[in-house]
Amino acid sequence: MSKERNKERWHTVTLPDLAENLDRRRVPLTKADRTSGPHPYYGASGIVDYVEGYLFEGDTLLISEDGANLLARSTPIAFPATGKYWVNNHAHILRFESGVTQRLVELYLESIPLDSYITGTAQPKLNQSALNSIPITIPVSLQEQERLVRILDEALEGIATAQSHAVKQTANAHAIFEAQLTQTFRQLQAGDNTSVMPLSMILSEQPRNGWSPPAEYQTGTGMPVLTLSSVTGFVYDGSRVKMSSAPTNDNAHYWLREGELLITRSNTIQLVGHVAIYDGTPKQAICCDLIMKMKVNPKKALTRFVYYCLRSADMRDHISSRAQGANATMSKIGKSVVQNIPITVPSLSSQEAIVQKLDETLMESDRLASVQRMKLQRLKELKQSLLHEAFSGKL
Repeated sequence: MSKERNKERWHTVTLPDLAENLDRRRVPLTKADRTSGPHPYYGASGIVDYVEGYLFEGDTLLISEDGANLLARSTPIAFPATGKYWVNNHAHILRFESGVTQRLVELYLESIPLDSYITGTAQPKLNQSALNSIPITIPVSLQEQERLVRILDEALEGIATAQSHAVKQTANAHAIFEAQLTQTFRQLQAGDNTSVMPLSMILSEQPRNGWSPPAEYQTGTGMPVLTLSSVTGFVYDGSRVKMSSAPTNDNAHYWLREGELLITRSNTIQLVGHVAIYDGTPKQAICCDLIMKMKVNPKKALTRFVYYCLRSADMRDHISSRAQGANATMSKIGKSVVQNIPITVPSLSSQEAIVQKLDETLMESDRLASVQRMKLQRLKELKQSLLHEAFSGKL
């Protein structure tokens, strides 16, 4: 398509040229004010609840007004609403004369960066004035819009199907390992050549909380201090640290040593008790107060064997059931809970064989998951490329 022809068939407008803004009719409801019912209650990223009443009826396009997703774009910031529903003040509401134009605008907004229209970093916001200033370049004729939407929807449906398959395959890859892990320790518990003892009996150094420097010293420079994210997910991540300029003691207990076993002692009920092994990165680092660190006695057990045991489904249930505040946002486990976790301990040679088998299974699981993640990234790039081609007038 030539540039001259493109000018004839396409035009650049703004949202007030295409749709009626219904933001004035929005009404936020606190959770306490909501009465459960059949109608969706929309927020910045979609449905957040179902309520008895409704404010809107018919087809509209909702666009996020605030929230981190405006910058992260992990989920669409523009999404349709239909039927009867309620919208709070975290999403803009636009009513179009044509459903085809609405769909095209939805796709257009997904295809372009919006960073320059967003204010705030701690709480990103796309206000109505900024929204109304976004230039929208689309075909002039409704017939051409219909053609473009038809092509895009067909292609995007195929991409969505492939993405769904990749997500399922990623979950399957992780499930393979988790199933092997659970089976291994259940078989071990049922065996005759093992003994069960509290974790404390196979440690050379007992669990001890780290140290969290005062907030005023978290200046972005100085010494790295672990965060919960360093351990959450059962994989140690030495990049998830905060820097502190607080004075330190070279002989203090909070310094990490390579090979130490770490366990989150305070987190949500799903994440408390996650374990990982400190791999020596960063070279000098401080264990934070929300994590306990301990040392496994190499004459009694392999650190990686204990790690796998604590990661197994039955041990996760055991730890979670003993967490304090299990119904609250944050749950905690104390030193005594960790020390008394029952560990089934076979011979060191058996531990070595178990660890080798689980390491191999985990490596293969991670490889398969990595393949699927690469597929998802390529599909994401393909989708953006397709949208770019479409709104460049090349389809």
